[in-house]
Amino acid sequence: MRRPVTTMMLVVALISGGVLASNKMRLDILRPLNTPKIYVYLDYIGTRAKQMKGYILGQLESYFHKHKEEESHQEHQKIVVTSPEAKDVIITQPYVCQIHSQRHIEVRALEDGYLEEILVKEGQAVKKGDLMFKIKPTLYKAKLDAEKAEAQFAQREFDNTKLLFEQKVVYANELALFQAKLAKAQAKAELAQAELNFTNVTAPFDGIVDQLHEQLGSLIKERDMLTTLSDNSVMWVYFNVPEAKYLEYMADVDQDKEDRQIELVLANGSKFPEIGKIAAIEAKFNNETGNIPFRADFPNPKGLLRHGQTGTVLIDRTFNNAIVIPQRATFEILDKLYVYVVDKDDVVHQREIVKQHEMDDIFVIEKGLDVNDKIVLEGVRQVRDGEKVEYEFRKPEEALANQKNHAE
Repeated sequence: MRRPVTTMMLVVALISGGVLASNKMRLDILRPLNTPKIYVYLDYIGTRAKQMKGYILGQLESYFHKHKEEESHQEHQKIVVTSPEAKDVIITQPYVCQIHSQRHIEVRALEDGYLEEILVKEGQAVKKGDLMFKIKPTLYKAKLDAEKAEAQFAQREFDNTKLLFEQKVVYANELALFQAKLAKAQAKAELAQAELNFTNVTAPFDGIVDQLHEQLGSLIKERDMLTTLSDNSVMWVYFNVPEAKYLEYMADVDQDKEDRQIELVLANGSKFPEIGKIAAIEAKFNNETGNIPFRADFPNPKGLLRHGQTGTVLIDRTFNNAIVIPQRATFEILDKLYVYVVDKDDVVHQREIVKQHEMDDIFVIEKGLDVNDKIVLEGVRQVRDGEKVEYEFRKPEEALANQKNHAE
């Protein structure tokens, strides 16, 4: 600031000297010339120089007056001081998640044949045991009839042999032989019946039918996928948790704390009305990301959630008697967080603090402060370490209220 002022003062001095010198030169040097035009020109230059001098002096006077008022305002502005507050704080941690049905299977054909009937529609809810598809077999019906005939023939042979055995015409060994032959024929008939039954595809559980992959009349081969079936009564929500948060969660579990409330925010920003709970944690960390997958289970009575959706899981954690301060009372130096603490002699001292969590407008402090300390709330940029200050004390609850409206 001093250099521009000095420069401006030198300019004023030079202009003033030039004006005086020009007037003197007009009297002493130009008098013999007796030229009126030269006198008029010199008078014009002198007038303009005087105007410039007045303008510069006015600007300097205005600048110093304004600067003096600002310094006076800063000197008389009091510092506002408050204290940290101990209170219960709920910290909400968001995690991006993937939503899955608790059971989501592919419905496939078990035997070859033509797709004779499709008894369901896409998006339809079905019950366990409902017939979904009927495949017309090409060989299984004839095979079943043949095996049944063989079983009937074996039954007749066994009955005749048993009658002869009772009349002591044949031996017991011959009766046992025909009995084994009958059992074999019956087993083949049951196998043929099972193969024929496989052409009727039924629902293995209650669920919702997804997209149909085959049309009516299609030639179906064994293991061809017909559709998928989703059980959406309970949804499994997967999300990744960093190692540090995982250790915090396990520490709370070891301390027998109550289960945390798990909330789910959907893609449109609305909250899912049901509350979930942590149901599973995978066995190992992902070495590349440093995360471990968690699973939360959410009841889905109205069927709002569907397999494959995305959302955000919110995990609430309560800290009892946590030390909290307004964020605007802090400042950073080389990635470290500091506050100004006022001692009993009203002297300000800079102190490093460590934050545990950060919310919208407050910090939860891990170490460095307690409720008996006094910290500078307003005027952080005006004080210096070791300086004695006059201040106004504001209650912690007032300082923490409406932080966004009072940010410095």
